[in-house]
Amino acid sequence: MTHHEPPHKTSKLSLILRAFKYRNYRLFFGGQGLSLIGTWMQTVAMSWLVYRLTGSALLLGVVGFASQIPTFVLSPVAGVMVDRYDRHKILLITQTLAMFQAFALAFLVISGRVAVWHILALSAFLGLVNSFDIPARQSFVVTLIEKKEDVGNAIALNSSMFNAARLLGPSIAGVLIGLVGEGICFLLNGISYIAVLAALLAMRVPARKRESPGGSVLKRFKEGFDYTFGFAPIRFIILLLALTSLTGMPYTVLMPVFVKVVLSGGPKTLGFLMASSGIGALTAALALASRRSVAGIEKKIPFAGCIFGTGLIALSMSRSFPMAAACIAVASFGMITQMAVSNTIIQTVVEDDKRGRVMAFYALAFMGMAPFGSLMAGWLASRIGAPRTIMLSGAISIAGAMLFLGKLSEVREKIRPVYERLGISPKIAAGLESVSELTVPPED
Repeated sequence: MTHHEPPHKTSKLSLILRAFKYRNYRLFFGGQGLSLIGTWMQTVAMSWLVYRLTGSALLLGVVGFASQIPTFVLSPVAGVMVDRYDRHKILLITQTLAMFQAFALAFLVISGRVAVWHILALSAFLGLVNSFDIPARQSFVVTLIEKKEDVGNAIALNSSMFNAARLLGPSIAGVLIGLVGEGICFLLNGISYIAVLAALLAMRVPARKRESPGGSVLKRFKEGFDYTFGFAPIRFIILLLALTSLTGMPYTVLMPVFVKVVLSGGPKTLGFLMASSGIGALTAALALASRRSVAGIEKKIPFAGCIFGTGLIALSMSRSFPMAAACIAVASFGMITQMAVSNTIIQTVVEDDKRGRVMAFYALAFMGMAPFGSLMAGWLASRIGAPRTIMLSGAISIAGAMLFLGKLSEVREKIRPVYERLGISPKIAAGLESVSELTVPPED
């Protein structure tokens, strides 16, 4: 028995980390990992700063709206640009601009000159940058993976990286805000962008073969729209993401209110609560990274949506930090499972020349609906309180998951021929599970 255990453990670890065999992906992962810790520090510091300056749940929603509305407006154009131009160069530009935004915030806060209008303007600027960065980054990372069967693993590892940063960043921010204030969090975030810029510059990226522009932006947008919403699996996934983003995700903008009013806590409590969210999300991402195949993964979407909604409802009824931390971890587990599975399916089946436009609609659903949700959540919380608003968000998220469940058989029927064309099928996946030592096969 002991003779066979080490190979099994090695095989499992190698399975989870198999996307790291690609040099460019290793660089991307390392640079993004450091930068995302800074991003999460800024997210927590921003929300605490706004609430400290204003004491208003509504203004928290307004700032959330300002940071995300550009994605709603510009994503269709951004998707066309991402398919037309070099994604690597787009990322170098967007990451540089995001770095300058963080440094500007740091200067204003540390010098004591910050006002709410500064925060709104810089949040809107970052939203503009992200409207191009998100579809470019989502499309670019898949091109770093040479074998189609490793795409799902790379996406799950990306999600693991994102949520490991969510585990560390808010915890660090919570301590730093209490010790030296929010400005240092913004400064450290600006410095963290150096890592991702260095990683991008170190990559050896072959020139991507691009189709001829072939028509106006409007024509290419319509082509991407017809492709995205003409295929039932992508259509239903995008619509569920939009609903979740509109009604479920805005709970995050209410966390400062929940912490201060319900839990009677401060910035450290907020930081550790967000870190608990990271624990649940990281657990979900690692579980997905250990899968050998994308086949059958679509059934996790409604299940995950129900977990997310249930976690939010339980969070709304929590009145102590340990209970709230446990509930937010459960909610985050469901949320990241749904998001990562949705991303994996879309990235697996989409045609590469339309990837930027499809991922722009993904960004539109995931980020573009959130500003309206943030405004709605802030407005509702100012009238019925944060706990009831979070409870309502959870209930609607469960309802959306149930609607998707009713369409699951159609999704599986439509997606099966695509998987078979790509060499992905349940039978192949089952056969792979019986292999004790990892050999990445040509078909998954």
